[in-house]
Amino acid sequence: MVVYRTPTCGCCKSYEDYLRKHDFDVQSEVRDDLTPIRSQNGVPSEAASCHTVLLDGYAVEGHVPVEAIDKLLAERPAVDGIGIPGMPTNAPGMGEPDGRPLEVLSFNDDGVAPFATL
Repeated sequence: MVVYRTPTCGCCKSYEDYLRKHDFDVQSEVRDDLTPIRSQNGVPSEAASCHTVLLDGYAVEGHVPVEAIDKLLAERPAVDGIGIPGMPTNAPGMGEPDGRPLEVLSFNDDGVAPFATL
């Protein structure tokens, strides 16, 4: 997987570490502007976060837990990708879980839809 992030994003590095701890092979690509990566891979503005991961034909936007990534890869739905908009403080790479659920969205040309609640 390739993580596209900006040079100043500290939480993106923490998310990369989180993915590595879960046995993902992570390559980091630093870019000043992630807009082209997002637009080329179908990430809508309402799903945008601070980094974009590309893996196995999907975009994973933001601090998505590995459980949702595993579900995506196992089910292989007809979507461009999944994401958690913004930067929730209880998401992987951001902070500790605090009992609040994380809402993971899927997205494609038809729009944004719920994918998983973790």
